[in-house]
Amino acid sequence: MRRKLVALLIEQSNAYARGLLEGINAYAQQHENWSICLPEQVRGASPPSWLENWKGDGIIARIESVAMADAIRRKQSPVIDVSAARLVEEIPWVETNDQEIANLAAEHLIEKGFRHFAFCGDEAFNWSTWRSEHFSQRMDASNFKCNVFRQARSNPEQSWMDERIALAKWVQDLPKPIGIMCCFDIKAQQLLDICREQSIAVPEEVAVIGVDNDRLLCDLSTPSLTSVIPDTHQTGYVAAQLLDQIMLGQRIAPVAHLIKPLGVEARQSTDILAIKDHDIAAAVRLIRENACAGITVTEILKRIPISRRMLESRFKKIVGRSPHQEICRIKIAQVKRLLIETDQSIREIAWKTGFEHAEYLSVAFKRTVGVTPKDFRFRECTSSR
Repeated sequence: MRRKLVALLIEQSNAYARGLLEGINAYAQQHENWSICLPEQVRGASPPSWLENWKGDGIIARIESVAMADAIRRKQSPVIDVSAARLVEEIPWVETNDQEIANLAAEHLIEKGFRHFAFCGDEAFNWSTWRSEHFSQRMDASNFKCNVFRQARSNPEQSWMDERIALAKWVQDLPKPIGIMCCFDIKAQQLLDICREQSIAVPEEVAVIGVDNDRLLCDLSTPSLTSVIPDTHQTGYVAAQLLDQIMLGQRIAPVAHLIKPLGVEARQSTDILAIKDHDIAAAVRLIRENACAGITVTEILKRIPISRRMLESRFKKIVGRSPHQEICRIKIAQVKRLLIETDQSIREIAWKTGFEHAEYLSVAFKRTVGVTPKDFRFRECTSSR
């Protein structure tokens, strides 16, 4: 059978794009009937000169320039778009689920005890605007206000230095302590640089979370950067799967296929509990560090010398849940992650998350989530394919 010739018009200059390529490659390796053409290019590049006369079978592209969009339309080949720019609306596109990304970032910062929040974005990108909207909506639903920094540049010629000045003033004027979501890791690194220049303590005064989990960038940041982990591998894999279906003659509607993020990689930039009540801050830290090791409320009280009634009352007032509910929430969240990301048995997962027996885990999980662990794993793994 003749191999299908597929062009990948995707830059290789950032972790997100490389994750897409890894997912596409995984699909191609499994099916062994693709021959890949991968030109070297940068983000937003014009179409390569050879594309007009190229006789391939299909294209997966990050369509982020008008020139690239026009070239794709002229080709009339099967195409999958993996950019949020949506410059060619008549073809299917695969992207990250920005609402889920914003919710994860919001929940991470809320759990740290912050009561002031902000979003630092870049209006040049749709995904930044969508993340800003969803982050603000999530905060509004929790009765918190969200201050949004919008790109200072009024035109492409305006310098980054002008924006740094505006960003520095914005950060200085924010109420503190505050949790800030940045639209992606590069913006978060820029914000951390400004905080260091302005002697703003991170994470004590400003906690920062980015998106993309670019490990090199996150680890090089000072302090190291907490980041939401998009499932770029699955995004690329789904894009390749859809293209293959089109090349086989199936009709795929020009709709969005949104892929859920994997979670949050916590690092030093959010490593704080913004709780003024020292006893409750200590209790929260104990729970988060030991929930899956089987810690109980009785054990917490041995380390924090206050009455059980006082702990329950103050904890619920500040955190919004009882200590026992917080222990259960963290354990169930870890169970969910292991069900999705591993093929470990329910018994193994129960042992790793502090449940004495698999049966206890199943009962607690169904009571909280509404389905059994087995059904949850099947549903989540099926929906992500």
